[in-house]
Amino acid sequence: MAPMKSICVYCGSSEDIDPALRQSAKDLGRLIARHGDQLVYGGGSVGLMGDVARAVHAHGGRVVGVIPESLTTAEIAYHHADELIVTKTMRERKQIMDDRADAFVVLPGGFGTLEELAEILVLKILGYTDRPLIIVNPDGFYDPLIELFNHFVEHKFAKPKHLAMVSFVDAVEDVYALIESR
Repeated sequence: MAPMKSICVYCGSSEDIDPALRQSAKDLGRLIARHGDQLVYGGGSVGLMGDVARAVHAHGGRVVGVIPESLTTAEIAYHHADELIVTKTMRERKQIMDDRADAFVVLPGGFGTLEELAEILVLKILGYTDRPLIIVNPDGFYDPLIELFNHFVEHKFAKPKHLAMVSFVDAVEDVYALIESR
């Protein structure tokens, strides 16, 4: 049996979103658990963050949440996590998630998700990591980002090889083919 991988998932915490996007988070959580892997994520109980964590648990998987102390008092921490790591800062949170990850998967989200994605992509470009970075693009959610990435290349702020460092998939069912191909 293959050793357990830690799949770091970046995603949004908004509650007021399209149910289809929420289903993507639930489907990813199910896949993580069924592959015998554990979820490492931002430790929230709301939005896609909560959906993916609850789905991992519902299918017998393990959940590691990493959340800044200031957010635990807002009662958004997922206290059912198998391991809930409380940090002092957001930077500390991201470092722990990065250190524990074997692969990074990005679901829809907002500015925080974009910032986390950008940091990992820059780490890949600079050669600090070669772990998979996979962006799930349900219903074309990230099409404007793909357009922006191509715009960066067109204007020589990025190279085509940089775009090859991130994989886009339309459905969560395609995530594990990329993780396991490494």
